[in-house]
Amino acid sequence: MNLDISRFYWINKPKEFKIETNKIIIITEPGTDFWQRTYYGFRNDNAHAFMMSSEDNFTFTVLTQFNTKVMYDQCGVIVYQNSDNWFKASIEFENEKYQRLGSVVTNNGYSDWATTDISSGIKSMYYRLSRRGPDFLVENSEDGKNFKQMRVFHLFEGKREINFGVYACSPLESSFDAAFSEMQLSGCIWKEYVNPDCPEFLK
Repeated sequence: MNLDISRFYWINKPKEFKIETNKIIIITEPGTDFWQRTYYGFRNDNAHAFMMSSEDNFTFTVLTQFNTKVMYDQCGVIVYQNSDNWFKASIEFENEKYQRLGSVVTNNGYSDWATTDISSGIKSMYYRLSRRGPDFLVENSEDGKNFKQMRVFHLFEGKREINFGVYACSPLESSFDAAFSEMQLSGCIWKEYVNPDCPEFLK
């Protein structure tokens, strides 16, 4: 089903944005990002995020479109519990040749970063985020039909109500328009895992 945008709320609300029927456009502000501690030594918790909350298992799908041109500009999907426990998946601009499709999982105040290089000519991407309790699956697709697994991950603070949605940011002195549309929310389509060694499975 399409999402009711009235259910959403802001974290680090941007000065400029547009809200249309099932579409959000965020104009990022310079010096914004989500990152905690690991390797680089800095901590940022001021990226723009537009989210809703749920206690249910679900699958959330969204199309992102963007005109990034400066290093580290990024937009995508997010799960944000607090500054020390969150997840994001996005395309992060690097240079005119390539950018990085990747994800960050932050547990107990430490972030990781998993990426793969893709062409800088790609300016749109679908993401599909599925939740089963504190465990999550994130996938991506260029056409909205054929999705590929990016990552399975666990959030230590993801057992009950979680906050999820979309985000955009510009860590350096830049700004760009990030558009989010075709948002859908459904029951979880990520099939529950059954252990083949379990006696119940062997019956």
